[in-house]
Amino acid sequence: MTKDFPIPPVVFPPSGSSPATANVQQRRVPTAPYQPPRSSPGSFSIPFMPSEIGSSVATSMPAGPFSGTISSSSSFGRGVSASFEDEEPLLDELGIHPDQIWKKTRSILNPFRINQTVHKDSDLSGPIFLYLALCLFQLLAGKIQFGVILGWVVVSSIFLYIVFNMLAGRNGNLNLHTCTSLVGYSLLPVVILSAVSLFLPQGAGPVRFVLGAAFVLWATRACSNLVVSLADGGEEHRGLISYACFLIYTLFSLLVIF
Repeated sequence: MTKDFPIPPVVFPPSGSSPATANVQQRRVPTAPYQPPRSSPGSFSIPFMPSEIGSSVATSMPAGPFSGTISSSSSFGRGVSASFEDEEPLLDELGIHPDQIWKKTRSILNPFRINQTVHKDSDLSGPIFLYLALCLFQLLAGKIQFGVILGWVVVSSIFLYIVFNMLAGRNGNLNLHTCTSLVGYSLLPVVILSAVSLFLPQGAGPVRFVLGAAFVLWATRACSNLVVSLADGGEEHRGLISYACFLIYTLFSLLVIF
């Protein structure tokens, strides 16, 4: 026995009628956001901003689905190269002046005739190079003293700064930056002592002490003369300043000797 199911009739809208009259919902195709209007169903144009740097050369693309105009600048490369040529060298931007460092180092080589004018502009690049040189010579001697030497340089600069300002009082104008620069450049005799001690035999103890004393006096004279000449109020306390410098460079020489 078969059972009949009622099937509702299907009514198709007539041709030419609108969807509203036919009560048939149609899906709307979403459009992409920020899409430029198309000029024609088969092609669209891409707008390009004109170049404002120098002279521009316009290049037209052939007609087709992708059509437009590309503007290129011929002077853009020349502008970039000119800007690189006008920039300062890398060492000058870092505050490293090799000619100035060489003049200051050469002025320390003669302890009896030191040029104080080249040390008016203090810097820390030269003392850092001398510190690394001293650490390198000590490393060649089998002594790893990077942290010890760096700590003594900092403590020595602060010690000389405090001693001078206590002696000079209100007349003292020696800042810590200048003091660190002078102590670092006057470390050159100790660096030379460290290089010379590499060629001395292990049993030459008296020779090491004599050389150490000579180089300590050299460094003391150089540092005390620079401090007295560059800072105000230090001429009358030259002996005490020399004694502080003598203690500083005696400690560095003991690192080299022992």
